[in-house]
Amino acid sequence: MAKEVIVLLGAGKMGLAIVRRIASGKKVVLGDLSSKVLETAKEELLDAGFDVDIKIVDGSNRRSITEFAEYAASFGQISRYIHTAGVSPNMAKPEDIIKVDLIGTAIALEVFRDYIGNGGAGLVISSQAGHMIPFAADFEKQLAQVPADELSDLAEIKAVDNSGYAYGMAKRANIVRVQHEAILWGDKGARINTVSPGIIITPLARHELQAQPESYARMIEASATGRTGTPDEVARAGEFLLSDDSSFITGTDLLIDGGVMAAIKAGRYQLGM
Repeated sequence: MAKEVIVLLGAGKMGLAIVRRIASGKKVVLGDLSSKVLETAKEELLDAGFDVDIKIVDGSNRRSITEFAEYAASFGQISRYIHTAGVSPNMAKPEDIIKVDLIGTAIALEVFRDYIGNGGAGLVISSQAGHMIPFAADFEKQLAQVPADELSDLAEIKAVDNSGYAYGMAKRANIVRVQHEAILWGDKGARINTVSPGIIITPLARHELQAQPESYARMIEASATGRTGTPDEVARAGEFLLSDDSSFITGTDLLIDGGVMAAIKAGRYQLGM
């Protein structure tokens, strides 16, 4: 008997933490651009008793993402799709952030919409950065609705020349894109949501913290909780949004930032401090 298939694109710590909570007795298919990351993740999950296969995927390329979806679907019905593929502002150029985090995510949502099963659910890991920069309503509508392969033609996207701004734009695009995709996924009998983590300690986040230690320290101190978060805390939220317990939740974003945005809105912390 074919198993339900859990798909993770972007084999980072947060995505793997979610997989560990939902994939018992199911088939796990991992995709990432790095063969080293994939092999390490596969071994960790195999050692924990999971049934795992892997495939190298370019998260910015439609053909590669489609081949990955077809590969995952060859094992059975895809019931859960988790998207964490992305690059950080201190490790990538603006054009690469737009290509992977913004356009690549939009492509993946279009592709996996055709493969998700009835009753299935998807989850995109966005970021608190998607709540920090205001964008015009007309531009947000374009980010949500313009076909993924045409997004690079938008003048506002062509003009981006700063990695931090590109990251905020990409993460805002993830949120509004998922809200729009929820209608289309709903036509397939499936749901899709985003979570927007704040400062969650992963290898990628540690690199960001080391690059801007004083800025992040002030942000953490000003936040409502006064601390960083962990992948397991995001995973608990992800598990809920992917479960049948959240069957009436779709097209929504859950901010998991320890109260950073609350501090900003209360005037306790200002961006660029």
